[in-house]
Amino acid sequence: MLIGEVARRSGVSARMLRHYESLGLVRPSGRTGSGYREYSGEDIQRTFHVESLRATGLSLREIGRALDDPGFTPSALVDDLIRRTRERIAVETELLTRLRRVHATDPAGWEDVLQVVTLLGALGSKSADARQRAALASVDEVPVEALVEAALGEGDPNVAGALRWALARSGGGGPALLAEGLGSPVAAVRERAVRSLAEMPGDEATALLRNALASPDDTVRGYAALALGTRGEADAVPALVDLVVAGTNDTDAADALSLLAGDDAAAADRIAAELVDRLARDTTGASARGRLTQALAGVPGAGSSRALQELLHDEDRAVALTAAYLLQLRDMG
Repeated sequence: MLIGEVARRSGVSARMLRHYESLGLVRPSGRTGSGYREYSGEDIQRTFHVESLRATGLSLREIGRALDDPGFTPSALVDDLIRRTRERIAVETELLTRLRRVHATDPAGWEDVLQVVTLLGALGSKSADARQRAALASVDEVPVEALVEAALGEGDPNVAGALRWALARSGGGGPALLAEGLGSPVAAVRERAVRSLAEMPGDEATALLRNALASPDDTVRGYAALALGTRGEADAVPALVDLVVAGTNDTDAADALSLLAGDDAAAADRIAAELVDRLARDTTGASARGRLTQALAGVPGAGSSRALQELLHDEDRAVALTAAYLLQLRDMG
């Protein structure tokens, strides 16, 4: 069969067939009396083999090895193809995500497109300064999805703070996206998610922080409790007391408990009762009992005063002295 007929029936152009021949991939078995290439059935079969392997993403050099090298191992080549395909998909997925984010800003002109693309690129820069500048400039110009992604992946504390600031001022959708971060298997991502939520205003963020109080992650519960305490949410009291006991952000936790107690006598007594209950537990260590006693100082009302009076006779002399000092301050006030 002559080259023109092979091209017509196989769909492989005559030019490509000549290229295959020049590379030694498919050589016509014979020539006609006039010198034209003549392909046998085996030649045509090999042409189809080449085309099939090209469809898998192999280079022509790799196809030649696959067809002619008796020591060729297909599994290694397939592994390499899988790796390259995944890399290509990752690059194309990233491009698609970036294009969608640009489209989401509804740019009015090419200058707007370039501005968004520049900021998106800066958020992914290796330079912390560049990322921070992009975060501070991106409140109205970058989709919230990009800000959330950047915030959940940011390790630099200064840049992370700038991103949380930007998220707190961004449009809708941020809390729901951050909630997904709370379920991450990576502890650092969960912490970044709850800290970002803690700085976001609104009922949606508050509701998600309430849910976070049930998280098995101590850090998530702690940051959620601190944020809820400043929002006047009484549900945060047990978790805030846990922070005092653990000595983790205990000063902030005590301040939040004092804020929750406020001028509400019933709330103050409930908080005092929670602190006293934890003081009475046998599992509470000496240093934790000291912190709990100090936390009573910020809780007004008769309940905390009675608790401090009882602690004057505590077996732990440090606790007793602390209680005496706090009562003295109250008498002076």
